[in-house]
Amino acid sequence: MDLQLIRPICFFDLETTGIEIAKDRIVEISILKVFPDGKEDSYTWLVNPTIPIPAEVTAVHGIKDADVADKPTFKELAVEIYNLVKDSDLAGFNSNRFDIPLLAEELLRADIDFDMKNRNAVDVQTIFHKMEQRTLSAAYKFYCDKNLDDAHSAEADTRATYEVLKSQLDRYEDLENNMKSLAEFSARKKFADFAGFIIYNKNGEECFSFGKHKGKKVEDILDQEPGYFGWIQNADFPLYTKKVLTGIKLRKLNTKLL
Repeated sequence: MDLQLIRPICFFDLETTGIEIAKDRIVEISILKVFPDGKEDSYTWLVNPTIPIPAEVTAVHGIKDADVADKPTFKELAVEIYNLVKDSDLAGFNSNRFDIPLLAEELLRADIDFDMKNRNAVDVQTIFHKMEQRTLSAAYKFYCDKNLDDAHSAEADTRATYEVLKSQLDRYEDLENNMKSLAEFSARKKFADFAGFIIYNKNGEECFSFGKHKGKKVEDILDQEPGYFGWIQNADFPLYTKKVLTGIKLRKLNTKLL
């Protein structure tokens, strides 16, 4: 089943130096941009992460330091990548929990003010897990009856994810073929940031999800303990979490001035 799109959607996959959002870096990125008219554009870059790739990570995706030594850094690619995705919804396999947060960190490090407002994020893994509880290779075999021979190649994983989503729409009649509905279905908890340090309560208010202020409204803590904001800004939290917290603080200050 072809996707019903009102704007482009970029399927993408990252290979990285590890799984820590705030610390690790991209070593390969592949993007498959699908347009409402069915046109597809595919792009893949190897990226110099500027930090060593651990041997245990190379064992997974096969990319060594020597493979990326002469490749552009993400900062050198950032404008091109941002221009490619800025008008699009995003989709991937485990993308809500990993790929989108890490992409956001890299773009923010490159001084590009990336956020997910007014766009949808479709996580094909979440759809799969809610329906079948398996891995991408198993999903590809289950839905598409194909073997994913190049698993952990960003380009192969990206293409497989796109094909799996189309097959999921064929298989499950109760899945609506629009990106907003798929984004809502594939979402987990509603986070204000990507990493889940700031979540929404049932009233749609931002709350901390960790530490001594877990469950408390962010705005209340900013009033009661102003130093907590500075502690988070200077600690090892993701850049996007710090950006969201700053936005809440500025919104609160603007409200007081009105």
